[in-house]
Amino acid sequence: MNDRSNVKKLIGVISGKGGVGKSSVTSMLAAATMKKGYKVAVMDADLTGPSIPQSFGITEKAFGTEEEIWPVESKGGIKIMSVNSLLENETDPVVWRGPLLSGVIDQFWNNVIWDEIDVMYVDMPPGTGDVALTVFQSLPLDGIIIVTSPQQLVSMIVQKAVKMAQMMDIPIIGIVENMGTFICPECGAKHHLFGGSKVKDIAALYGITEVSELPMDMAIAKAMDEGTIEEVDRPELDSIVEACLAADNPKKHDGFLSSANCDHDCSSCGVDGCGDRK
Repeated sequence: MNDRSNVKKLIGVISGKGGVGKSSVTSMLAAATMKKGYKVAVMDADLTGPSIPQSFGITEKAFGTEEEIWPVESKGGIKIMSVNSLLENETDPVVWRGPLLSGVIDQFWNNVIWDEIDVMYVDMPPGTGDVALTVFQSLPLDGIIIVTSPQQLVSMIVQKAVKMAQMMDIPIIGIVENMGTFICPECGAKHHLFGGSKVKDIAALYGITEVSELPMDMAIAKAMDEGTIEEVDRPELDSIVEACLAADNPKKHDGFLSSANCDHDCSSCGVDGCGDRK
């Protein structure tokens, strides 16, 4: 990371498959954290399906030089970097192969002038492909949030995401089950659209204690479409936000490798840019 940027907390938001509302959850987490008085940023790492600028109502483009890029800001002051903020036309497809996509993640982290950020959320692409692997391996993640919907098939895919995080030594902060229930606007009754939820059973299986359940809400869909997600308040996410603020991964790194003769005695280190947290 460049010397004009300092990100204190980095949280990845992932899903095992698309269509579960990962980007909307990322946007709401960022907005909720900002409302608590923190300086917040979002890196839109879903490069082939970027939707973060839309959810915050951002139409202006990022600008920069060959070495530096400045992010755009939402109305509430959330700093955002997305490939859609670089494309001439936001509907242009990103038809790139894996290595090029991974290189964009490197640029978003190292070349963007983020300034001082308390919490950055990384909206990751669905699945466990090249970009997700790049984020896991090269960014100093404090933890991840897994977003899912309640179908039985999805529970199997969630476990794949959990196991990938465990393989990469990334702590799992919590799980958000999205669109599992519907609250009737007429009578207020709560209906389970896909039967009983199994997300708490999966969480317990892997020792994940933080679980939030978001109902299907037309207000969220409308806010995403209109770019007013910062105006949405979902108390169901409050505990997840607090868990993100408290997250700390002692094994995280900033891309630097310790020298071969590192003895982990930082009092005598003197190595400029050493990434060893010990």
